[in-house]
Amino acid sequence: MMRILMTVLLAGFLAGCASSVVTDYQSRTAFSDYTTWAFAPDQESGGFLSLDGQRVREAVARELGGTTLKRADEAEADLLISWRIQEEDRLEQSGVGLGFGFGHGNFGWGITAPPPIREVTEGKLIVRLADRESGEVVWQAISRRYLRETQSPETRQRIIDEVVSDMFSQYPPELN
Repeated sequence: MMRILMTVLLAGFLAGCASSVVTDYQSRTAFSDYTTWAFAPDQESGGFLSLDGQRVREAVARELGGTTLKRADEAEADLLISWRIQEEDRLEQSGVGLGFGFGHGNFGWGITAPPPIREVTEGKLIVRLADRESGEVVWQAISRRYLRETQSPETRQRIIDEVVSDMFSQYPPELN
């Protein structure tokens, strides 16, 4: 029993540490022409910014502070930055299927049991940079991570910081 528990904990730890960021951008965009940015209005409905929303804003501002882009008022910014956090449930197979069989010659019989399936909740962070004048998205990054309601505020902050850092390490695209 302890062996199974350790395997599950190790798999959860490794999966929780993995960060995969997918980026997309308009190839005809000259990213060097952009010099200023601002957050797009209406980031979250309801009028209040969630705790994770505040963490995302701070992380994005920190990452962009280390670039040549300067923060500006929304009306003067070249780029408007929007983001969204989505929770998605999906089914995940863990472990291996078990089976046995017997046979003789050209004939045989077997039976298998599929691997256990469980429902996991993932958080998907989508960050988009849009040209203010045209209103078109010119760059976007998407990343997924496991979510747990029991995560401490420090853990959530660390995860968001890592994800946003991974995202903006791929901006601007022509430098990669």
